[in-house]
Amino acid sequence: KLAIKYSADVNKARIAALLHDAAKNMSIDELVKISKENYKDIDEDYYNSPQLLHGMVGASIARDVFKIEDDDILNAITYHTTGRANMSLLEKIIYVADYIEPSRDFPGVEFLREISYTNLDEAVIECCESTIKYILSKKLLLHKNTIEARNYLLIKKQ
Repeated sequence: KLAIKYSADVNKARIAALLHDAAKNMSIDELVKISKENYKDIDEDYYNSPQLLHGMVGASIARDVFKIEDDDILNAITYHTTGRANMSLLEKIIYVADYIEPSRDFPGVEFLREISYTNLDEAVIECCESTIKYILSKKLLLHKNTIEARNYLLIKKQ
């Protein structure tokens, strides 16, 4: 729906949406092993919060198993949990769609669903801020990509 709303490539969005959690249920050991085999320069933030590796490993599965070669699809899968600065339209759509999917039920999700159909950049900012608040409340490590995604969009709208 977001791809249609924002005139993105619906087929690319469908592929990224279907594959974004391809590695979600892998063990931490599997995620670490596969990420080390496929990516040489992974920052330590991922290894300190290894559940975040499922996006990166999911992109590897999309590339190697499903023969997806489109960098935009692979990046949307890779960054669907953390976001990043200067996301493409597809990356933003997958990031927000994952955050507001129908099974999500948390305070503020309805607001996020509404704003996602009026201003995608604002929705990304709000999703980042919601993530940051949640991570801080749980005293977990915050990935710098989420901060950079938020800050990039805040500066862009000035």
